[in-house]
Amino acid sequence: MNLDLNLLFALDALLEEGSVGGAARRLHLSEPATSRALGRIRAVLGDPVLVRSGRQMVLTPRAQELRTEVHALVERARAVFTPPGPPDPATLRRVFTVLADDVAVAFGPELLARVQAAAPGVTLRFLGEDPAADGEAQLRDGQADLDIGVVVDAPPEIVVEPLFTDRMAAVVRAGHPLATGALTPERYAAAVHVSASRRGRLTGPIDEALAELGLTRQVALAVPTFGAALVVVARTDLVGLMPWRLGRHAIEALGLVALDPPVALPAKEIAMAWHRRYEADGAHRWLRDRVRETVTGLAAE
Repeated sequence: MNLDLNLLFALDALLEEGSVGGAARRLHLSEPATSRALGRIRAVLGDPVLVRSGRQMVLTPRAQELRTEVHALVERARAVFTPPGPPDPATLRRVFTVLADDVAVAFGPELLARVQAAAPGVTLRFLGEDPAADGEAQLRDGQADLDIGVVVDAPPEIVVEPLFTDRMAAVVRAGHPLATGALTPERYAAAVHVSASRRGRLTGPIDEALAELGLTRQVALAVPTFGAALVVVARTDLVGLMPWRLGRHAIEALGLVALDPPVALPAKEIAMAWHRRYEADGAHRWLRDRVRETVTGLAAE
């Protein structure tokens, strides 16, 4: 069978985007051309790949099975045909997927501006960290290019580069009773709190530190990100706790008050991680340089 390898790239785009229109934009093709490619793919695979469900298109079970394998094949093919050395950003055409939650809010706009200024053909796709997913597996399987955040106990095939260390800050709305006077452990524990945890955890290091003093706090709400917690803090009397450098711009934009926690808390080590297959990939190295410049520059302010 004569197989057009362009179909592999088209299939990858269709599986990643889940629509003909999205795949066409990613491939820089017209929608009719992409539809024709989908027709050929269906004939080769003997599977419809995408089927309509209401107003949306969804992947078939066979397509779901192929998604990770096809993406990995495309990445290996791209590496084979990528010239050695740094790419020309002006001609670079690539979609980079980054696992990040609050990093996207803290540094996303500045990173996008830096990327777009040099490489207008590059698209950044930030994905929230799924509590049921394994970030390391997503890096290993090629579903994500970078993971930016707290990275713990990474396996040998994952490269981890520390970016900066962040301290924790208690956050309240302007005019909150805790915003005036000394913030003692007793006053802090007596308040009502919001927890930011993508796994919905209600306790953490702050509770261990309070327990040593014989104190406990009430957590009334858990939300998946620090950004969501700040919105809640701005509209209620709940007290939030988040990394200062990650949340500083949002804290200032919302007019919130940041306070030093009344107990000692471990610092957060923010890092970026990637699979070793991308070590020599020129475009990936270019992206890492932009992340490093953006994150470390803003964190130092």
